[in-house]
Amino acid sequence: MPGAALLMILAAMAGRTFATGDIHGDLDALLRVEALLPPLDSGDTLVFVGDYVDRGPHSAQVVAHIRSLSRRTPAKVVALRGNHEDAWLCAIDEGWPDFVMPPSHGCIEAMESYLGRVAEPYVEPWLTMLLRGRFFPLDVVTWFRSLPFHYEDEHAIYVHAGLMSDGDGGFLHPTKTKKKQALLWLRDQRFFRNYRGKRVVFGHTVTETLPADLSSHTPEDPSDMWAGPCTIGLDTGAGKAGFLTTIELPSLRVYESR
Repeated sequence: MPGAALLMILAAMAGRTFATGDIHGDLDALLRVEALLPPLDSGDTLVFVGDYVDRGPHSAQVVAHIRSLSRRTPAKVVALRGNHEDAWLCAIDEGWPDFVMPPSHGCIEAMESYLGRVAEPYVEPWLTMLLRGRFFPLDVVTWFRSLPFHYEDEHAIYVHAGLMSDGDGGFLHPTKTKKKQALLWLRDQRFFRNYRGKRVVFGHTVTETLPADLSSHTPEDPSDMWAGPCTIGLDTGAGKAGFLTTIELPSLRVYESR
């Protein structure tokens, strides 16, 4: 097994990874963070942990921006699936009114961004369009289906929500997780508090609700990025009155839209 010093050298030799938290239709925040990043090269990777749509006013524009990035940067681009993309696939395939209808989920804002106008979501034909996600272009739905559930490089494991418990005090690697949707939806205090292992970078749970006593990154500001012993939480509330956060690995330099 390589020693700790060798692992640090290997990580430093690897390219940089810039991981970005939940965007939720906040195009302005995404553009502000991008403007702060250093020049990228082909050895770098941009990782997005999912939740590109809903709540903010520009879901359609955020999706288009992420999808076109690989044509505009030499860096590798990895866009993970978030629970909101996954939920929309469920709504499209089977219907899921309990996800689509609550105003706090921001699904109406997503529909309006794709239609380019204000909708009346509780009357026809708007209601059926909303309930089954029929405003999404087919190529966007196909893109949602293509989004992976996790990514891993020399620096970290990247997932939307976290890792599942193995039932024996440990946590499953994403490749060992049979119910992949759990990687998108779980909010497990055991993971936040007890995970030890290769660093995991995640979003999904707004950082101000994570265990403040464990964060080594500005613990005096609960709304800021959360950094546990072996975990980094990046959902700082973009699209819902917060801001967007990107972290650079392995340097741990933080970029914020605020």
